[in-house]
Amino acid sequence: MKLHLKRRGRVLTLMTVLLALMALVLTACGKKNTSSDRQTLKLSAQAPLDTIDLSKATGYGQTGNVFESFYRLGKKGSLTPGLAKSAEVSQDGKTYTFHLRPNLKWSNGDALTAKDFVYSWRRTLTPSTKSQYAYLFDGIKNANRVNAGQASVKSLGISAPNKNTVVVQLERPIAYFKLLMAYPLFAPQNQRIVDKYGKKYATSSKHMVYSGPFKMTGWNGTGNHWQFVKNNQYWDKKVVKLHKITYQVIGNNTTGVEIFDQKKLSLTLLSNQQVKNYKDDPRFRQYPYSYMTYLKWNFHDSDATNNKATNNLNIRQAIALSVNRAQLTEKVLGDGSRVPTGFVPGGLATDAKNKKDFASEQKVAHTVAYEPALAKKKFATGLKEIDQKKITLTLLSTDDDGTSPMVAQFLKSQLEKNLPGLTLNIRSIPSKAANQQGQKGDFDIMLSGWGGDFNDPITFLQIPQTNTAYNYGKWSDTKYDDLIDRAQNIDANDSEKRWQDLIQASQYLNQVQSFTPLYQANYAYLQQNNVQGIIHNTAGTQWNYKYTSIK
Repeated sequence: MKLHLKRRGRVLTLMTVLLALMALVLTACGKKNTSSDRQTLKLSAQAPLDTIDLSKATGYGQTGNVFESFYRLGKKGSLTPGLAKSAEVSQDGKTYTFHLRPNLKWSNGDALTAKDFVYSWRRTLTPSTKSQYAYLFDGIKNANRVNAGQASVKSLGISAPNKNTVVVQLERPIAYFKLLMAYPLFAPQNQRIVDKYGKKYATSSKHMVYSGPFKMTGWNGTGNHWQFVKNNQYWDKKVVKLHKITYQVIGNNTTGVEIFDQKKLSLTLLSNQQVKNYKDDPRFRQYPYSYMTYLKWNFHDSDATNNKATNNLNIRQAIALSVNRAQLTEKVLGDGSRVPTGFVPGGLATDAKNKKDFASEQKVAHTVAYEPALAKKKFATGLKEIDQKKITLTLLSTDDDGTSPMVAQFLKSQLEKNLPGLTLNIRSIPSKAANQQGQKGDFDIMLSGWGGDFNDPITFLQIPQTNTAYNYGKWSDTKYDDLIDRAQNIDANDSEKRWQDLIQASQYLNQVQSFTPLYQANYAYLQQNNVQGIIHNTAGTQWNYKYTSIK
């Protein structure tokens, strides 16, 4: 067979044709590899992962990409399809029936069925698991009793009548229940894998299986590098364009920007100072998060004098009124963080009736405003009430992030300037140690923070309740508890009454200042212009990369 190709009037030789064909093949292969490599999202992390065990995790910001529950969070916190193809709720709001998609698979090919949800929930609530998020199961039948060791896990209100059906029984209607069901905490777990690996389960990426659009590789339990790769067993894999997401721990934001400029990162977090320098850069992005930084007061302080001070209303109110939050957010932070109106951040939830932001409705005059004259007066009154002329309090803070030390120093300057007789010492230690000291109640005041788990005010307002795990200062108030109880029980199925209960509860928090809000955090990034389709939410699983691609 002869091949003849004419070019400029000349006949090409067979060798020339073969070389041309080889070049085409090599070019095609090169393009294929380049395309695959191009669909890699390169991310940084501020700290190593501590666990990928759903039942023991202390945060789920990224893990919605490897673990999926009945729903996922889409744009602006909307519910989008997950492992359930449909669901029904009973008229009384107490029974949910979820119908799973047929032929669901775990990342290793095992069948994913309804019993995997039942097993996962039971494992999380088993007392020996010591789940820090067990309180989110509150309202599910017998959840609290199971977690307290007062009832068998088999009495928990979840069952699997067949392999594709999950039935959940509630003790009361839960207005935000479907939002909860998008949280990875409620995702399934594979009992066969848990039993197979035993103590090794979830200690590395290979000792785990995954239900989400990606699966994890390259994590050994302590490393600073890991990856998410496309899960080809995922039910909706056809829409997943990314082949890989790489993570590397970068503790320094300056280093992060340097690596970003080398095109080795797709997205990098900016420090406060960097925000000022890059806010006009076309690659600048802001991804708000419903995160409130606040002061926790210890209402069971081991120091008798300090305990009188922290339990004194006038002293707490005085300190709240002594902080110039506008100066803190604009001058000290300078990253777009917002002045709060109360304990619940703005942009988290809106009133279904009048479309007003909850944050605007919780506002109470003379509570979190900057009023140094009133603060001075209240502080003097408070000192008289506890029979002291001066007091020294210690602020427990962290030293392993760029923001907390600045905030702590700002507070010391503000409070000592505006409140004669107050000395504020700062005890700055690593965050893990600070959290341990907080849990022990070893502090006077603690600089703390909380990020919303879902888009409802209760995700913040349940923290100050009596005996809540994260209520480190052990504040307890029957009026407050009663308002939350009404919202969660009597008025649970009446959205308007429930909303008013929550507003009253948050306004009461403002008045008593048992939790003193300082600022609502904002986060700014540099993002490469060829990255598109990142979904970011202000609460819960913040980052959704299912629809992300590289142009």
